[in-house]
Amino acid sequence: MAVINMILSIIIVNWNTHALLHALLTTLVPHLQQDQAEIIVVDNASEDGSAAMVAADFPEVTLIQNAQNVGFARANNQALTVAQGRYLLLLNTDTLVPPGAIEGLLHFMDTHPAVGACSPRLLTAEGQPQAFAFGDDPTPAYLLRRGLWRLLLKRPLHDWGVAQVLEVAWVAGTCLMLRREALARVKGFDEAFFMYFEDVDLCRRIRHHGWKICYVPTVAITHLGGQSLQQNPAAQDVYYESLRSFYGRHYPPSFRLWLVLGLMIYQRMKALP
Repeated sequence: MAVINMILSIIIVNWNTHALLHALLTTLVPHLQQDQAEIIVVDNASEDGSAAMVAADFPEVTLIQNAQNVGFARANNQALTVAQGRYLLLLNTDTLVPPGAIEGLLHFMDTHPAVGACSPRLLTAEGQPQAFAFGDDPTPAYLLRRGLWRLLLKRPLHDWGVAQVLEVAWVAGTCLMLRREALARVKGFDEAFFMYFEDVDLCRRIRHHGWKICYVPTVAITHLGGQSLQQNPAAQDVYYESLRSFYGRHYPPSFRLWLVLGLMIYQRMKALP
């Protein structure tokens, strides 16, 4: 039977990040008080002993072990089916959560009932605002504008260091707080996305059911990862494949043709000296 007073379910998907996961759980366990919070770890067939570590060192944590790596979207959905909290916090293992951050997000959601999902400011390991913490729908016009700003103006379209709360189209799934009612309407993540754009897709569907998405820079956490995409050609290939898949789900065929041509031109221009 569900715990009526359960406020928060913290959901962590893990794949071979033993040390990071141990450090994160050590930080989060104090939140497990008075049956008002729970932590669910989904291990995607790690080979570094992560699952055994969770079972041995954190018996109060709910552990789901997968026999294979099923991807970020499907693993989160597994946890969401058993989570009991009024709010659900999806959290990457490579994050550092300072005292008061989770409480800050909970307070924001409690005081903004029209918001279906929010995220905090993401900081790099050097303490700088992380790029692509939020954004607009990746329409052809938006991608063109973003590409031109980068190629011609040599700077991003968005101000990642913005100080005020913003209503946006999407926020990153690195640290994503969801309202249960909003999540129930969209029935979780689209499992066709193995990696990248599953958070953009989820936020889009939540918005289309009348909820707001907010970026809350008054609360901040550190994201130790998130910097490797530009240096990793294989990851870039997956990223662009997920973008094409997103277009196939949400935009007409003419937009998909534009995307293929636009990406071809953009990648060639990036390669110019």
